[in-house]
Amino acid sequence: MSTVGRRGTSTPHELTRVGDRISFVYLERCTVHREDNAITATDADGVTHIPSATIGTLLLGPGTRVTHQAMSVLGECGAGVVWIGEHGVRFYAGGRALTRSSHLLEAQATAWANRRSRLDVARAMYRLRFPDDDPSTRTRQQLLNMEGRRVKECYRRESTRTGVPWRRRDYHHGDFAAGDPANQAVTAAAQCMYGIAHSVVAALGCAAGLGFVHSGHERSFVLDIADLYKTDIGIPAAFDAAAQGEEDVAARTRRALRDRINTSGLLDRCVRDIKGLLLAHHPPQETDDVPDQVSLQSDGGLLVQSGRNYDCAPTEGRNWEEPIW
Repeated sequence: MSTVGRRGTSTPHELTRVGDRISFVYLERCTVHREDNAITATDADGVTHIPSATIGTLLLGPGTRVTHQAMSVLGECGAGVVWIGEHGVRFYAGGRALTRSSHLLEAQATAWANRRSRLDVARAMYRLRFPDDDPSTRTRQQLLNMEGRRVKECYRRESTRTGVPWRRRDYHHGDFAAGDPANQAVTAAAQCMYGIAHSVVAALGCAAGLGFVHSGHERSFVLDIADLYKTDIGIPAAFDAAAQGEEDVAARTRRALRDRINTSGLLDRCVRDIKGLLLAHHPPQETDDVPDQVSLQSDGGLLVQSGRNYDCAPTEGRNWEEPIW
């Protein structure tokens, strides 16, 4: 196995598209290490090999230890890594983008920096949630009211469908067991959805903190994206898990959610939605397969090649061919 310093950086062509990856893999009470380009999970039952380039998000539960080499290969593959607290109520994430282009990030920053375009993107997000109701004339407060009603109706609908009692959303920060089974399941589903959304946002090279509905949090955009799918994927999976009993509801929720995510093709859908939201007014451009290309900004919006010395104007036979490094 080569060292980090000797190992070459993977190119976008060598990495699995985020839409084609396994949504998430959950591990607990094991040691995560690396063997070649796979990670290994070692516990009392032996060693399990997991191809790192096929993982969307790696969920590390209680009792896990991870080596530097394992984190290195996960970062190279653009996999999100989530450290989950007891019952999955906390997480921290990271990962390297699968793209070398800043096209999506620049489009996100441009849309976010203008109040009018920021509202346009927010309305487009609500349009995905309410395809039969045009939100183009709605104020932000009206959009929030619509979303609140939608979520409440979803809770009531799923309670009726599964027979699981439901009064209201009741989340106790830091005390997962204080909620009833349905609330525990909804909390577990929400954390998984945030982790998955974070992995897609990071893989596409977007900024997690530049949200269009949420604001002021380091994962505002992640919360925006995860909320797009809460009523058709997250909440139904939670109620399905809660309907099976009170024991081990968090683990059952993760399994139910994993199945729904894989059968619905959520990762691919999430990628399409993010690109559609951020690039709606931009000319089509494929960002996944663009080779490493770094330009420098010059006057009048002109982009010039990087890695060249621009100390003086080009002369005959020179043409700025001198590399700067």
